[in-house]
Amino acid sequence: MPFFTVFAIAFGLALVLTPLAGGVARRYGLVDVPGPRRVHQGKVPRLGGLALYVAFTTAVVVAQFLPVPRQDPKELTRLLGVLLGSTFMFVVGLCDDRRELSPAPQFLAQLAAALMANGFLVFIERVNNPFTNQQVVFPLYFTVPFTVFWIMGMINTVNWLDGLDGLAAGVAAIASAVLAIHMYREGQHSVSLLPLALLGATLGFLPYNFHPAKVFMGSCGALFLGYAVGTVSIVAGGRVATMLLVLGLPILDVAWQIVNRLWHGRSVSQADLGHLHYRLLDIGLSQRRIVLLYYLFCAFFGGLALVISSRLYKFYAIIGFGLVAVAALWWIARQGAEVGGGSGGTPAPPP
Repeated sequence: MPFFTVFAIAFGLALVLTPLAGGVARRYGLVDVPGPRRVHQGKVPRLGGLALYVAFTTAVVVAQFLPVPRQDPKELTRLLGVLLGSTFMFVVGLCDDRRELSPAPQFLAQLAAALMANGFLVFIERVNNPFTNQQVVFPLYFTVPFTVFWIMGMINTVNWLDGLDGLAAGVAAIASAVLAIHMYREGQHSVSLLPLALLGATLGFLPYNFHPAKVFMGSCGALFLGYAVGTVSIVAGGRVATMLLVLGLPILDVAWQIVNRLWHGRSVSQADLGHLHYRLLDIGLSQRRIVLLYYLFCAFFGGLALVISSRLYKFYAIIGFGLVAVAALWWIARQGAEVGGGSGGTPAPPP
């Protein structure tokens, strides 16, 4: 019953609040208009992140009063770190939606949020060695920068993924579902309520965000969602391997873009049309088909992470996935270059 309650609260609030957030966005001019990197039609409000944030936060707060066994004495401290950091990133994203912040303050804000998580004991302190099945405990001088790298990586992965209708929210929902199932099976019942709340919020938001989107999540939603996914995966016990499988494709796309921009002498923060989802638009796939392919890909590897119990086999799966994905990215980049003239092209409005 507590699990259904948390999910229902998050889902119901997101379902009710998303159109209201869209109305507020229209009133204050927080709308996106079509452009080279915005392949939609008409003005679309971009304040859906408000509904995501309120739905998730409310459900998580209510969860603390439900009769669920709690094993970790520091759970409340970690939870506070998740909520404070996600609130901070939501506010930063809201400022970006309003004034379009330059990359430098956004980077500093992400760094501050990641350090905030460390301060509240949300850090990756140990991992399991897939070859020996023994835990490797990291020293503090490695734990802090590694955790910061992980959280900032998740923030930017979700933020850069938010390029097509329903893409970021749907992929985050799949990741949340996998984390919730994994944590519940491990007996972490109270902690599993966190990804369950995130799952409810994203699923309640998706009916308005799937193509053709009536509401976008905006930077406030993307930055909040990225931070939430990154920190919840740590609170779950450092499920690094699991998240690498579920979000492997978006993560590799981010790494690919960073390397590609540096190779061509461009700033890493310079936005372009080189992301995989834009490349797929270049070669003629529709928005819906691209998004559903992402869902299928992430769900398949998420299911694989749940089915494979051997850490060694999971490690091999990550390596095999990486090789296949890099080869696919290289091939798609070549196809997109032929269609769009080598710079990612300007995708036509989706059919």
